[in-house]
Amino acid sequence: MIRTRFKKLVDNCFVEGVRSDQWSDAAADKYAVEIPKHENQGDFSTNIALVLAGIEKRNPREIATQVAQCLERHKDFIDRVEIAGPGFVNVNIAQSVWPQLLKEIEIRHDSFGHSNVGANQRVMVEFVSANPTGPLSIGHGRQAILGDGIARLLEATGHNVYREYYYNDAGRQMRVLGESARARYLELMGKNYQFPEDGYQGQYIYDIARKLIDNHGQSLADTDSVEPFKEAAEESIFEDISATLARMGITFDNYYNEQSLYENGHVDSVVKELTDKGLVYVKDGATWFRTTELGQEKDRVIIKSSGEPTYRLPDIAYHREKFKRNFEWLIDIFGSDHIATVPDVKAGVEALGYDPEKITVILHQFVTLMRDGKQVKMSTRKANFITVDELLDEVGVDAARFFFMMRKPDSQLEFDLDLATKESQENPVYYVQYAHARLCSILRQAEEKGVQLVKSRDADLSLLAEPEEIRLLKQMGSFPTLIESCALELEPYRLIFYLMELAGQFHSYYNKHKVISDAVELSRSRLCLVAGLRTVFGNGLKILGLSAPEQM
Repeated sequence: MIRTRFKKLVDNCFVEGVRSDQWSDAAADKYAVEIPKHENQGDFSTNIALVLAGIEKRNPREIATQVAQCLERHKDFIDRVEIAGPGFVNVNIAQSVWPQLLKEIEIRHDSFGHSNVGANQRVMVEFVSANPTGPLSIGHGRQAILGDGIARLLEATGHNVYREYYYNDAGRQMRVLGESARARYLELMGKNYQFPEDGYQGQYIYDIARKLIDNHGQSLADTDSVEPFKEAAEESIFEDISATLARMGITFDNYYNEQSLYENGHVDSVVKELTDKGLVYVKDGATWFRTTELGQEKDRVIIKSSGEPTYRLPDIAYHREKFKRNFEWLIDIFGSDHIATVPDVKAGVEALGYDPEKITVILHQFVTLMRDGKQVKMSTRKANFITVDELLDEVGVDAARFFFMMRKPDSQLEFDLDLATKESQENPVYYVQYAHARLCSILRQAEEKGVQLVKSRDADLSLLAEPEEIRLLKQMGSFPTLIESCALELEPYRLIFYLMELAGQFHSYYNKHKVISDAVELSRSRLCLVAGLRTVFGNGLKILGLSAPEQM
């Protein structure tokens, strides 16, 4: 990789400086090589002079001059070196170097962009975690796809990823669900029934009731127990949830039941351990967690005066169990309504002797569906909210995944249904996938015309000298660094925008330059570029969980 080669040159300059007593080795592994945000800042930039100056108490621009003189000796690789600002060293790579990237892409092929920066670190990604009380809403859909996108990025960078779904099948919500199913069962049987206050109103409750009639007939009509109704509802809804997740290409390694935290004594042991540490007290009949001792503004109730625990308590116990399973990085993806409990859970984890810095919480904002510039407010068949399945029926899996990931999680997402279903370049997912399909089409056309796609080592890559070609190659060269950054920063949206930008550059290039022409050598070189682009698009789409169509 070109960035890796440049980093080695910077490392060599650093080592030379140490050997010649220009500076000490204290800055080893402390400086960075980055791709600047603006083209006029070069292809790569390093802060080595600034880091060295801070350690050696010297003028950074003076050190930058020494580094620049060292780098300038490599004329075959480096075209120009400039010192910018307080002491950044900006470098332009020789134009002849960029086409050589195609050889690496060809060799690595499906693994181009992947790395082992994660070093097999054990990471748990917890997401969705919806209780089995109804179909997945579009809010759950955003969380599901965001979580899966993050997990895929982490896997692409060598992390050992474990996906977990946390749910609760006990408590008031589930009791009301069972009562709702029983009421609909009795209604369909033509018997007297009382629908529970705050009961679940969706059509799916009727579907559950019909299954009960099919399986049990009238035998449940006189039972006083809500359990058979609750169990049937839970089973049916989990089947529905699992099918929806599978439809989106999402799987989990484990489903963790909140109720097991109580049954296995984990919740009680948390209370005892916090009590032993003097961090729990009773006031007004409630049990309080002394979070003020841990930097919070006020203490928090963990068990209400009614004896019912608040969400904080099982969440603390659950995260302790995550740490006990030897995960090194815990990633939680929640809706923004969890914002109040996050600091308290981290405080609880810290009080129990675990490092809260190993927990990363991503809070996503709500989703608004738009059609004809107006908000779509009501589901037509499943519940009093829009379900993920309804969305998938209308726009398809690829569009749903793309649109759900194309905004920062903390941004409100307006999902434009009209745009998502357009088969035109206005639709960003169509625009990106069409680039891949067009690249495949060019390679097919070349074969039909008898222009052979050769190995990049057998092509005259120096012919790839147009400004648009060099720009494309530079963008392709940044792909591995981008994947690494997206994974470590947990930002799939940046890969979406990368692919959109690359698609724009390619479509513009294709409209200006003929790939297949009478100039055979030039055609072969450009076909190598096309093949490399197809690999980058294919790999990027696959990491995001999207299809890479060969024709559209």
